[in-house]
Amino acid sequence: MRRHGGGGVGGRLDLVLATVGVLALVAATLTRPADTRAAAAQDWSPFVLVTGLLLIGLVADDDGLFAAVGHQMAKAAPNGTVLFLGATVVIGAVTAVLNLDTSVAFLTPVFVYTARSRGEDEAALLYGCLLLSNAGSLFLPGSNLTNLIVLGHLHLSGGTFLTRMWAPALAALVVTAVVVAVFEHRSFRVTIAELKRPERPVFGLGVLTVGLAIVLVVVLSSPALPVAVVGGAAVGIRLARKKDHPRHVAQVLGVPVLVGLFGVAVSLGTLGRAWSGPATLLSHLGSWGTAFFAALTSVVVNNLPAASLLSARAPEHPLSLLVGLNLGPNLFVSGSLAWLLWLRTARSAAAEPSIARASRIGAVAVPLSMAAAVSLLAVTGSS
Repeated sequence: MRRHGGGGVGGRLDLVLATVGVLALVAATLTRPADTRAAAAQDWSPFVLVTGLLLIGLVADDDGLFAAVGHQMAKAAPNGTVLFLGATVVIGAVTAVLNLDTSVAFLTPVFVYTARSRGEDEAALLYGCLLLSNAGSLFLPGSNLTNLIVLGHLHLSGGTFLTRMWAPALAALVVTAVVVAVFEHRSFRVTIAELKRPERPVFGLGVLTVGLAIVLVVVLSSPALPVAVVGGAAVGIRLARKKDHPRHVAQVLGVPVLVGLFGVAVSLGTLGRAWSGPATLLSHLGSWGTAFFAALTSVVVNNLPAASLLSARAPEHPLSLLVGLNLGPNLFVSGSLAWLLWLRTARSAAAEPSIARASRIGAVAVPLSMAAAVSLLAVTGSS
């Protein structure tokens, strides 16, 4: 399955973001070199990790693993409601293990295909893939780049993080799924169509790399470099065998966007170290205020730069901060990189995603899912 993107207006915007990020990084380096180095030391790991996970997702997708899962779901689900429940589980699992950006980049077209092959409207699965990927990114450190940026102060292993966050993460995922189902319940009306069987999946390199990613993310407190090595090696093997093309790999990675966001994140992390304002504000907000302030900030400047700014100095409520940074982006397209990847891959699958429609669902899902997650953090004393 090949997806193309990055051309035209989208490509120009990517280059603009990359340019802004590089210029901001240069300015920060020239004015506050020590703070810039500290910010870069906090921020580099998440971007390396997501690069490795996207590469692993590319190999798994090209081996037909995601398409095979989609076909089996379409074949097994007796109705649209069961299909949506199954999709929720798959999205949550892929997001937890392989990062939300990998989830939206590779599952969005699979679920569009799944719905159409059954004669269904793809709206529930289309919007669910985006909103549930953001909502499901609280399970493991590698599930979202923001987790790794904030956790730079905590040094938690994946297992410890899971122990403290599984209940809030599950609550956020379930609440978001319910809201999507209510908004898009008409999509569950089925007109049975003959299923078109996808190409037979290859159980080889893709399965191996996904398995290694699971182990590395769960076991290691700093899995970025090992995961990147695994992903790079797997893609290198495919390129050497002429089973993929460098241009396709670059499109999947979205290099200009990653470069631009890294530059903006480091520059805002530098600002957060030079200026005590954000840290002072967070210290007076409490866990609830921290979560909702983080959600609004993520929409204003994107959650990756927001994470760098708000965690430049150790926050008093780091897990509540993550709830806002991870769930808040469901409010609007500016909130996370996942939105941009979702729009690109959905359009490449001939779908017509609506930013306004997704935001309307998010406007209801975000406060409810955040309330559920923060409440459970308060109950467990883990805010």
